[in-house]
Amino acid sequence: MIEVSHFTKRFGEFIAVDDLSFTIDRGETFGFIGPNGAGKSTTIRFLATLLRPTSGEGRIAGHSVVEEPMAVRKVVGFMPDDFGVYDGMKVWEFLDFFAVAYEIPRDRRRTIIGQVLDLLDLTHKKDDYVNGLSKGMKQRLCLAKTLVHDPPVLILDEPASGLDPRARLEMKALLNELRRMGKTILVSSHILSELADFCTSIGIIERGRLLAAGSIQEIQRRLRSHRVLRARVSDESADRAASILRDHLSIRSVESFDHSITAEFEGDDDDMARLLRTLVTAGVGIVSFAEEELSLEEVFMMITKGVVN
Repeated sequence: MIEVSHFTKRFGEFIAVDDLSFTIDRGETFGFIGPNGAGKSTTIRFLATLLRPTSGEGRIAGHSVVEEPMAVRKVVGFMPDDFGVYDGMKVWEFLDFFAVAYEIPRDRRRTIIGQVLDLLDLTHKKDDYVNGLSKGMKQRLCLAKTLVHDPPVLILDEPASGLDPRARLEMKALLNELRRMGKTILVSSHILSELADFCTSIGIIERGRLLAAGSIQEIQRRLRSHRVLRARVSDESADRAASILRDHLSIRSVESFDHSITAEFEGDDDDMARLLRTLVTAGVGIVSFAEEELSLEEVFMMITKGVVN
């Protein structure tokens, strides 16, 4: 659905983005991760047809970003990281303005605006003036205008920026709902813990270069040569559980502290299930048993460590 091929953008002698390539499949939510100045917004502005590349190409829903910008704009909903509202306009008038811009016929606009207001839980605000809305409500309104032409692709630049904790949770719920509706979403953020909750894949960019792209699980496996299991057992079972794990062929090493056990594991999911069955059959009191995954913050730090240093 979104293809970026060898995108490079220079500003004079400064290289903002250097030979960037990645693909986002239909229905994916792709988290675009990187610090301020990494090249996220430059890439997003290129995909939104607001910035011409120095070299390279992008395609969205089969349309060339460079050669067919108007066709791209019809299939993309773009939410910038910073946007203005029009003083003196009511919420419904603001949405109607953008509906007219997208050439939605008059007889359909009222229904579409009502549906978008309902989806974004803004119906009760439709007659309020936009300049009187809270920051969180303005973010919702910007997302609403992004959806007014029902685009299959959404490009969202820091949609939760500046929101309080409650508003960020509400924004995350909205993005999850849009994913369930089948939208293909590219979303940038530096709040990594939030992206981990709803992204199906990520791309990590640093100093204009893409360092990694793929599902979080795939990237974790590239970073670790083994899997890590963590088990909590009842107090009387700790020594027995550690002994069983040390004798198992798929276990490389075992660390035990109190009634928590961490083990390096070389096996697949079936091996993990058999290992759990062995522990239960041996009478070990299992409180919890799961693979320990790296957090998105840990993934980011491990991948960017060599670049920053």
